[in-house]
Amino acid sequence: QVQLVESGGGLVQAGGSLRLSCAASGSIFSISTMGWYRQAPGKQRELVAVITSARITNYIDSVKGRFAISRDNAKNTVYLQMNSLKPEDTAVYYCRSDWGSRTYWGQGTQVTVSS
Repeated sequence: QVQLVESGGGLVQAGGSLRLSCAASGSIFSISTMGWYRQAPGKQRELVAVITSARITNYIDSVKGRFAISRDNAKNTVYLQMNSLKPEDTAVYYCRSDWGSRTYWGQGTQVTVSS
């Protein structure tokens, strides 16, 4: 069983920055693909960024050049650095872990960007 705990969300003005963290329990972190997803009110949950165990990253187009995902395997933690935030980035951000057929989700952290 893997537990994921997100932190770092909050209220920020447009153009500001936040760094989200997701701390994972368990021993499979380093071999897991880790992702950040978000869900805005009335919208479906969408993948924002993903990082594989080989540190290959991918982003949705709307955050490319503004967000950066990274991982620290020694700390079992994945990060999402968010810069130049926009009101449309407002959502609950979720951390997800994938290893083989196993998928785990965190409880989410709210990010609100005011205009």
